[in-house]
Amino acid sequence: MTAEQLISFARGAPSLDIVDIAGLKAAAGRAFDEDPAGVSAYGTSVGYPPLRRWIAEKHGVAVDQVLVTNGSLQADAFLFDYLVSPGDAVVVERPTYDRTLLNLRQQGGDVQAVTIQSDGIDTDELGKLLESGLRPKLAHIIPNYQNPAGVTLSLEKRHRLLGLAAEYGFTIFEDDPYADIRFRGEPLPSMLSMDERGSVVHASSFTKTVCPGVRVGYLIGPAPLIADIAKRATNLYISPGMVAQAIVHQFCVSGDIDRSIQTVRSALGERARVLAEALRTHLPEARFTEPDGGYFLWVELPENVHIDELVPAAAERGVTVVKGSDFLLEGGHHSLRLAFSAVTADRIEDGVRRLADAAAAVRR
Repeated sequence: MTAEQLISFARGAPSLDIVDIAGLKAAAGRAFDEDPAGVSAYGTSVGYPPLRRWIAEKHGVAVDQVLVTNGSLQADAFLFDYLVSPGDAVVVERPTYDRTLLNLRQQGGDVQAVTIQSDGIDTDELGKLLESGLRPKLAHIIPNYQNPAGVTLSLEKRHRLLGLAAEYGFTIFEDDPYADIRFRGEPLPSMLSMDERGSVVHASSFTKTVCPGVRVGYLIGPAPLIADIAKRATNLYISPGMVAQAIVHQFCVSGDIDRSIQTVRSALGERARVLAEALRTHLPEARFTEPDGGYFLWVELPENVHIDELVPAAAERGVTVVKGSDFLLEGGHHSLRLAFSAVTADRIEDGVRRLADAAAAVRR
């Protein structure tokens, strides 16, 4: 199978045709023309000041509540390092982002996974755990178009989570890189915007709306927490990449980001629809929730299809997927995650047809 024939549903990254390369080149030129000193200097650990201000205005928070980082995964790592000590209980969604599980377990956290439903984490299940004595340091929540499940946390559950955090004294870590990639429906308010008690720390990224290569993310939280993490960041790397952050700033203030978001929304909305139709046609036994946005679709296969056998069989047919078990502490042996962001619409059905052929070959 040649590289040109490979169809990858594995990586949550946009295909090159929906990245605004011309806009980024122009933004880079403006960044160096308008602020050569700021772009070329070390800067400080809080990030490129004009971008920091832009983010603060976008979210309606004070500037000292924002830390701009090298991607949102680094923002996650900073927060976990700051809040979670070995043995501390931490709530995650089941399933959740695989690197979240890895980082929390490396931190020594006692990870408590709570079932995710079609409208987000099961807050009743979480409430019962809290009533029975669980006292987590934080709850990691991906509220919009969750990775890997593709579901969105309902407004009712956002209120419920905030209430539980206030009652039991834990931090809600709102990990929200997909919020702007909405295909249909109305946007829901972030828990950050609803928070009246300082219970929420919010992270996001320009990876999904600009491009992964810029590696620019950010953390928003109470000013004392951000200041403490900024001190740790200074000791770690002095400052994040000023060049990338200045380019992103120019891309944002020019309005190019809004056009980029529309391009990504349109393309991925079509891809999600085509993927769902192809699954219904070629894998009718598959169960899934068609997402309203984001990059991912989670598939539950029959119990006679084991993912450890399906993945290599699919690879032999030139299609790659990610095992559901990667996103769970246990289980997921009949599940997989499909990322539709990098596959153009004209290749999706062929990819699903190959996947269905692989499933038929390994079905017990």
